[in-house]
Amino acid sequence: MGCVVSAPKDSGGNRRRPGSIGELSVYVPGLRIPKPVDFAQSLGDYLSKNIVERLSALRTRIVVMAGQEGPTITRTKRKTQHGGSTLADLLQALEDYLPVVLGLVKNGSHLQYKVQFTWVNQEDDKEETTMSNAWYEVLSVLHLMAMLSLSQANLLLFPRSSSSNGHLPKVSEESRRASVDIFLKAAGYLDCAVKHVLPQLPVELRRNLPVDLAEGVLRALCLQALGQAIDIQLGMAIDSTKATLAVKRRLACEMVKCWQQAQDNIMNLPLANGWGEKHCLFVKWKYVEAKKNLMGWL
Repeated sequence: MGCVVSAPKDSGGNRRRPGSIGELSVYVPGLRIPKPVDFAQSLGDYLSKNIVERLSALRTRIVVMAGQEGPTITRTKRKTQHGGSTLADLLQALEDYLPVVLGLVKNGSHLQYKVQFTWVNQEDDKEETTMSNAWYEVLSVLHLMAMLSLSQANLLLFPRSSSSNGHLPKVSEESRRASVDIFLKAAGYLDCAVKHVLPQLPVELRRNLPVDLAEGVLRALCLQALGQAIDIQLGMAIDSTKATLAVKRRLACEMVKCWQQAQDNIMNLPLANGWGEKHCLFVKWKYVEAKKNLMGWL
């Protein structure tokens, strides 16, 4: 859908976007959680003991944390542990692990085929996928990092105090700005997965990937993250006396494009399961909402 350039009939000072900026919904599919791996058995003859132990320690930390906290992350408003954010801790563990596991694929190393990596969707224990390719591990790690980022943004956008005047509580501008950065980070993980990791997998392995790692789903999630970042920016522009009508129209137009492309990427995929159907409905709803909002500015 293209955007229409129209002559402004007013300054836009009192014009409001249809709908409420209030509480925003962030759809997060079921997390994919790693199962234990015996690096010593697979790589003991090829790598030093220190490197094998580091790989094992980093991944075991992720397995334990994801197994304990993953099932609750997308179902609770806020969860903390030892005074720190569980989401932040798990994300940090993944960030520590990623460059180490990338060493297995460096310069086309034969080590990328030595380990069997298994991941399972937390919402369906039967949806377990095992592949002897370290690029599959990298892809799964990036996907989990993106999903945790969406969950982080969701927590930031949940109002923490009720309003005394009966109106919806507002999310602070600081939280909204922070959520934009997190949405963009999630989009970056997914964009990297699509452009730089998927092409490394042989075609037949790509066909055997679980549907939540299908290229269309990854692209849709990337566009979803961008669309929601723009949604937040539009809300801040509406609340700002300095933002011009042209800026608000441009943001509304960009938001429509993101959600339309997200829908185009996901609509033809075989998502005949609980989370897949919910994801399709969420994208469709956000696309319809974005179009209505755009028409309100034209």
